[in-house]
Amino acid sequence: MFLNVVSKQAWAWFMAFALVGQSGLWDAVGAPNEAKGKEWPQHRGNPELRGLASGELGPKLKLIWTFETGEFLKSSAVVKDGRVFIGSDSGKLHAIDLKSGKEIWHFETTMAIEAAPLLVGDMVYVGSTDGFLYALEAKTGKLLWKYETEAEIIGAANHAVRPKSKNDVIVVGSYDNHVHCVDAKKGKGLWKFETNNYVNGVPTILDGDKVVFGGCDAVLYMVGLEDGKLVRSVEVEAPIAASVAVADGIGYVGHFDNAVMAFDLQTGDVVWTYRAKNFPYYSSPAVTEKFTLIGGRDKGLHCIDRVMGKAAWRFAARGRIDSSPVVCGDRVVFGTMDGKVHVLSLKDGKEVVSYEIGESISSTPCVVDGKIIVGCEDGNVYAFDTNPK
Repeated sequence: MFLNVVSKQAWAWFMAFALVGQSGLWDAVGAPNEAKGKEWPQHRGNPELRGLASGELGPKLKLIWTFETGEFLKSSAVVKDGRVFIGSDSGKLHAIDLKSGKEIWHFETTMAIEAAPLLVGDMVYVGSTDGFLYALEAKTGKLLWKYETEAEIIGAANHAVRPKSKNDVIVVGSYDNHVHCVDAKKGKGLWKFETNNYVNGVPTILDGDKVVFGGCDAVLYMVGLEDGKLVRSVEVEAPIAASVAVADGIGYVGHFDNAVMAFDLQTGDVVWTYRAKNFPYYSSPAVTEKFTLIGGRDKGLHCIDRVMGKAAWRFAARGRIDSSPVVCGDRVVFGTMDGKVHVLSLKDGKEVVSYEIGESISSTPCVVDGKIIVGCEDGNVYAFDTNPK
């Protein structure tokens, strides 16, 4: 069953898309806000968390290396300057050579790291379940500062520049029911915004001056990046475990009441609500020109028309899909809880290739330069080449 409530702004937005498509401008400039070149510097690829990677993927999945972190792995990988960064259940942040799969350095926190790291300039930032946000030198792993929240940090941090103060900041959610804004260079807290329950997902940056996020209190929040003051809040039908993807003023998110929703972030209106089977969503959506894609606990990868909120196609996997999909060119990449990495055609959802690891994959894949890097709950990081010679 589908419930579709389309606002006037959404219709205008649809018409704008139609004009762009007719003129070919989208093809000329490429998809906006995708992770560029040989970098995947943060969870979901960019501050809007759209899950878009540049380049193209080939038709194969050749395993080129594995790296063992320990017994369990939920963190997702990021890549910059030929290095892969990923956290582990042992509490270590690992820096791994992208070509060889050999460890360059590691930094140890006191508890598990489930969050994906964040790479900004020559720094790497990562939250730990010990409640601290850590800032390290990316080349050496040297600790520069750490900022304490009052509970676990599960989701990745995001980076932005405050519009008035012009200082670089790191924004991160915590199980202390707050979203924290921290000076990126000094590690000093600038503001924190209180919710009524845990914040699991990654705070999304909207228009360079607002922060958008949901949490376990079933509310979607928008706060000012400069001062952390509430701009708007929207009651959602159920708790939100994942992150909100933002494109053209519309926020997309799945929740525990078995639905995916699109919100007009200027008005707070619901643009559409998509319901398929009666299962919740832990995955974060990827957002392309035409589609919103998200994994479900119904074992389906759902491709939804971005404007109208109707199903375009659904891929049936053998296991739940908590992994968040990544779109690269005309391909979609994700992992499943039955232990497989899938690459699908974006056009019709048909499988191009898959690789069976055998243990649950809840991590989000990292896609760079024709390669896919993904963590698995067997404790290993797997790197695949889609264009092997």
